[in-house]
Amino acid sequence: MWFPKVMRVIRLHPPFDHGAALRVPPAHDRKNWTVLWQWLGEDAQSVAEAAAVQVRTPEGPVVAHSGDWIVLSHSGAFHVAHTMRPCDA
Repeated sequence: MWFPKVMRVIRLHPPFDHGAALRVPPAHDRKNWTVLWQWLGEDAQSVAEAAAVQVRTPEGPVVAHSGDWIVLSHSGAFHVAHTMRPCDA
């Protein structure tokens, strides 16, 4: 019986370490802000800006605004994925 030769895959990028994610709610959404604060625990601080939170990430503190995604990776670290916001003119 003939078996094909197994080729090794060369990874150009490390595997994506995805996990759970929560979106930063609008300022008026108290219920989801409560859920977000409980989920972030000690890795978050409030900021003066409404509908924003400062999150501790491996790259340092990052401010996440309403609409941004906060991702908890399998390694246990938080990451912030910013959404596009209109520029102030």
